[in-house]
Amino acid sequence: MNKSIQSKTIVFIHGLFVTAESWKDWVAFFEEKGYKCYTPSNPYHDITRQQMWDNTPKELEKVDFKDVVDNIANLIDTLPEKPILIGHSLGGLAVQKLVEMGKAEAGICIDGAAPAGIIPTQWSFIKANLPVLNPFKGDSVFKPTKNWWFYAFGNNLTRQESDKAFDDFAVPESRNIPRSTTKSYAKVDFKKPHVPLLFIAGEKDHIIPKGLNKKNFNAYKDKNSKKDFKIFENRGHFICGDKNWKEVANYISEWIK
Repeated sequence: MNKSIQSKTIVFIHGLFVTAESWKDWVAFFEEKGYKCYTPSNPYHDITRQQMWDNTPKELEKVDFKDVVDNIANLIDTLPEKPILIGHSLGGLAVQKLVEMGKAEAGICIDGAAPAGIIPTQWSFIKANLPVLNPFKGDSVFKPTKNWWFYAFGNNLTRQESDKAFDDFAVPESRNIPRSTTKSYAKVDFKKPHVPLLFIAGEKDHIIPKGLNKKNFNAYKDKNSKKDFKIFENRGHFICGDKNWKEVANYISEWIK
């Protein structure tokens, strides 16, 4: 329990390959519990899924991780109180950066990407991420396929469930956002005192494996700052949208209280 968390404001930060629409059910869940929720779109993601496929914004080619963080920070600066941040995947890394910047009352990282300097060694990470990071593709926008999505996001789902999730949520994405997470801006000061942090890992996640999540969690060194780690069994990267998402949301709700 976190008696120090008083904020009733939540900012949800979506990851790559989806839009803020992916948080719709989570917003309804937490609004019922009395929270004021915000779901900012990452730069050039503030159109419908179909529009992103039919008329992919050219500007998406140049967007990087700092642009994502600045966009969220600008929203936070307009709020009446420091929010609780809940981020998935790349959004989890944004949570860590914003916590370091003093922009949050608490941070929850769900299958969060790791800060620069934490080296992933798992083969599934390489297999899932290499098509996106491919340096030979220049600044071109990455357009996921259903086969790629099934491996990277939906590997704990049936193929039919994974394909439906793709049709509901998947969008083209900047290659330069994930590429830039290896640069100096994406570093985090792990010795700095921080507000409560919760790291959640999906046991079967391919694109952000549970071992990478644990390495990220272990990197934080301030003994007077609260941090917690939780693995959900039989979950892939689509942990926030599969049929058991409420179990994760309930766990977070109890942790915040």
